[in-house]
Amino acid sequence: MAVLKTILTIIFIIICIALTVVVLMQEGKQQGLGSIGGMADSYWGKNKGRSMEGILVKATTAMVVLFMVISAVLSIGSFK
Repeated sequence: MAVLKTILTIIFIIICIALTVVVLMQEGKQQGLGSIGGMADSYWGKNKGRSMEGILVKATTAMVVLFMVISAVLSIGSFK
C-alpha cells in the first residue's frame, strides 16, 4: 500500500502544478471594450470551445475532477 500511496502522491503533486499553470494561462472573463463594438459575436466568440481558451477551460475542469478524486482517495485513511 505504501507504493500506491507514493504513486498517488506524485500524481497529485503533478496535477496541482499543472492546474496552477492552466489557471494562470487563462484570460479574464471580462470582455472589455470589445463588447461595445459587437466583437463578442466574432468568430472566436462563436467557436470558443475549439479555441485555446476553450481547451484550457476543459483541461481545468478535468484536472479539478482528478484533483478532487485523488485528494479524496488519499484522505480516506486506508493508506498507513
